[in-house]
Amino acid sequence: MSIQHLTLSILKDPKSNISALMITYNEVDHVDEVIKSVDFADEIIVIDAMSNDGTFEKLSEMGHVKVILREFKNFADQRNFAISQANCDWVFFIDADERLTEASKAEITDAVKQHSDIEAFKIPRQFMFNNKPMRFSGLQTDRVFRLFRKGVTKYREDKLVHELLDFNGEFKVLKHKMLHYSFSDYQSYKRKTEHYGLLKAQELYGKGRPPNWFHFYIKPAYKFLTNYVFRLGFLDGKEGYVICTLNAYGVFYRYKTLERMSKHSGNISD
Repeated sequence: MSIQHLTLSILKDPKSNISALMITYNEVDHVDEVIKSVDFADEIIVIDAMSNDGTFEKLSEMGHVKVILREFKNFADQRNFAISQANCDWVFFIDADERLTEASKAEITDAVKQHSDIEAFKIPRQFMFNNKPMRFSGLQTDRVFRLFRKGVTKYREDKLVHELLDFNGEFKVLKHKMLHYSFSDYQSYKRKTEHYGLLKAQELYGKGRPPNWFHFYIKPAYKFLTNYVFRLGFLDGKEGYVICTLNAYGVFYRYKTLERMSKHSGNISD
């Protein structure tokens, strides 16, 4: 595994005691804005998975950013490596397609100063579809662990996608939402669901779980109906329909991929 350090950040007198961390792959269109979103941090560290679109080069020109080239194994492994590079007492993770408002920046910096008894914070996210906020479609309760004290937790290595913190301590949910610009166009979001589906299939394959008709038909239909009907995706208009459809497709793609892996190896049994 090749690791190359190009730009080292120098810690000043700590102003926030927070290391802002990010993992990237081919995010050249996002890096300028997302780096601005974490300008409150004492250091900014980016782990880039060998991007080929200019992401690495653009990041390396930012004198206040530490950027490391590292091969991608899975999301949990990449995030845990990023944590190991942090020098501050607190770490804050942000994805390239996420943005913080000024209110959320202030809340984050205040949180680590005012809550010495709390070790981690969940941050609510506002899903954006071409700059239009989605209010429903199963996204209304989206909250993620992104701010936590270094050394108290790490990401579970058995979760290759939608990674989870191995954390059982006390946490608090912050008030202000982080904007999530995950949906730029239909094809890019479809590719993202397929990428996540592939990683989830690999995770299930490692656990020896063969797929069946229930996974191919019932689970995708249940996913769509839950988000579009019961979680009011229809109130998000045509955008809600597209999101709910693609998320259901992601479930179908996951199990079809697992089926191909199972047939190819021929060694998964009930």
